Amino acid sequence: MTRVFAPGCALLLHKPALAERLKQYLKLREHLTCCHHEPGLPPGTIVINVCPGCDRRYRESYEGISTVSLWEVLAEDTSFPFPDHGGRSMAIQDACPTRTEPRVHRAVRTLIERMNIRLVEPEATREQAVCCGDSGYGTVPVAQVQAAMRKRAKAMPCADVIVYCVSCVKAMHHGGKRPRHLVDLLFGENTPIGTFEPEAWHTQLEAFIEAH
Repeated sequence: MTRVFAPGCALLLHKPALAERLKQYLKLREHLTCCHHEPGLPPGTIVINVCPGCDRRYRESYEGISTVSLWEVLAEDTSFPFPDHGGRSMAIQDACPTRTEPRVHRAVRTLIERMNIRLVEPEATREQAVCCGDSGYGTVPVAQVQAAMRKRAKAMPCADVIVYCVSCVKAMHHGGKRPRHLVDLLFGENTPIGTFEPEAWHTQLEAFIEAH
């Protein structure tokens, strides 16, 4: 059975150095073909992924391919050097593609607990989580996307919001919160915002997808 590591386009834009560190940790071949394109992987391949969109697309769009999130792998590794965040209170935004995947929700919260973070759940969370607003891009006016981002961010009970989707980073920032990407928390790094206006971000992302 073949296992590969797919860092995903968004992480490669967000933190390419961390994508490299994760590849070294997993000791797996890196799969850099974007999940929007035919992967060319043999049936039976398991894709270890970071991006929740990749998790859903590989699982649903390509026959014979199954997925495991990085968070599930780490949740089973008690030897990983989890940093201590000192009991700091943070909220969480569960990514839309994981809404049907309680396995991911459980693993993410296991990692949060091991990092000594006090998790404050928003009212709508896990399987009932509300989209950060970004998924509306391309189907509704940008002003409506931005309004949805502000509304979702306002519902977060803490200034710091844990996310595990790079587009959620942009959305929470747009709504006035301080996004903390889970991969950054795991390696004790800050979460850069980068390009965050919806049109500019999606233009950058689509160009990267097309090139990969």
